[in-house]
Amino acid sequence: MSAPRYLGLDLGTSSLKALVVDAAGRTLGTGSAPYPIVRPASDRAEQDPEAWWRAAAVATRAALAAAGRGPVAAIGLTGQMHGTVLLGDDDRPLAPAVIWMDRRAAAEVADLTEEVGRERLVELAGSPLAVGFQAATIRWLTRHRPDLWAATRTVLLPKDWLRFRLTGEIATDPSDASGTLLLDVRRRDWAPKLLAAAGADRGVLPPVRPSGAWAGRLRPEAAKALGLAAATPVVVGAGDAPAAALGAGIVDAGTLLLTLSTGAQVLVPAPEVRIDGRGRLHTFCAALDPGPASPGWYQMGAVMTAGAALRWLGREVFWLDGDDADRRLVALAAAAPAGARGLLFLPYLAGERTPHMAPEARGVFLGLTAAHGRPELARAVVEGVTFACADAFAALAEAGATPSEIVVAGGGARSGLWQGIVADVFGLPVRPLAEADQTALGAALLAAAADARTAPADLARAWSAGTRGEALSPDPSRRAAYEELLPIFRGAFAKLRDDFAALARFASARG
Repeated sequence: MSAPRYLGLDLGTSSLKALVVDAAGRTLGTGSAPYPIVRPASDRAEQDPEAWWRAAAVATRAALAAAGRGPVAAIGLTGQMHGTVLLGDDDRPLAPAVIWMDRRAAAEVADLTEEVGRERLVELAGSPLAVGFQAATIRWLTRHRPDLWAATRTVLLPKDWLRFRLTGEIATDPSDASGTLLLDVRRRDWAPKLLAAAGADRGVLPPVRPSGAWAGRLRPEAAKALGLAAATPVVVGAGDAPAAALGAGIVDAGTLLLTLSTGAQVLVPAPEVRIDGRGRLHTFCAALDPGPASPGWYQMGAVMTAGAALRWLGREVFWLDGDDADRRLVALAAAAPAGARGLLFLPYLAGERTPHMAPEARGVFLGLTAAHGRPELARAVVEGVTFACADAFAALAEAGATPSEIVVAGGGARSGLWQGIVADVFGLPVRPLAEADQTALGAALLAAAADARTAPADLARAWSAGTRGEALSPDPSRRAAYEELLPIFRGAFAKLRDDFAALARFASARG
């Protein structure tokens, strides 16, 4: 009998990644396939679920080809959180999926927060409500598209729609459901008060099951599309941030996980629900069931724009094409010194969450002169994203987080330059990982744990042992430069906040 293999699928914001690993968590093959974000208006961000499905087929077949011959014992899933997929009577999407970057529901966020009460909302859901969250999107639909909402029979999160295509079974898990802001994070089930405020009946939402529970088997037509065996078991899965924590082995509070993907997250595990009274942080359910050695929650700060800022600079400003555009931008950034010769970038291209909770925020180059060129612009973007992550971490630290080191995951983890900038800005050692796609690895780990009947936390510790490289320590000179620049970065937001709001009103009034 051949050794078991496991497939992790990560439905990201810009691409779907597939990862095949062995029973020890070693990578055997990877695949990736992109899809676009559709913006029918300046405050909209949508995607076609069928594009996700096509990408899943391409990425999975590529990963299987790279892994070589051998059956897949089980499949795990993860994906971008907060989004909304509407299914009708025929179980087909009624409209494009509204994803987390969407900003149309700002008024609904304010109204829902007022109706429930800010303190009560955060106490129940563990987080303030933000645009792009499913609760706000549902409220927007009931107001602005009542016809579409009346035709809706099921509401799913992105990774749950993908699993539905795989198995035909409807479900979600506590970690992903937390990001809807419709879940009671203590009970790990839907909150009737929040459902009523959003205008959603419990019947349109999926049942909540543990992340590592079996959720069905691969249907023959899905198996054919992906190149897998029919009836392969599939687990429920988890949201992308908790899956990344699991894949990185972050199952105690001594290590901070920084995920640098399309957006970014800073995350620390928590053994109980810890609420930030100032409403800057998200306290969500982990991909783990609560237990003595299994923290069932985590606190997270979310940054709206990370890798997306690099892609914007490359495509819209530098007109770079090709799959290596991000790598070329990072190489340009390496040619400029720390601080980009006095150029700062505020990376609020899609508004901001932690710590500002400001959907109206805008991107800014501050200090631009004729002496600045492409290297300085690229360096300022990388540094600006890192400053924003440091702002989010400062809120975590105020809430009691005291990590001794950082593990970096996501696409940014592949860059030695970016790892060094993180160490210098945060003032903490950074440990690189052998596998940068921690999110897909976390999905595969859930499948492996279910197949082996092992606790996911125990397997996460085993898989991560020996996979972290030597710590990259902060450089004193660069650290001093960033300590000088970070207060200027923070002060710029405070000074410009009213202007951001005025520009948002201007743009909204004129389309």
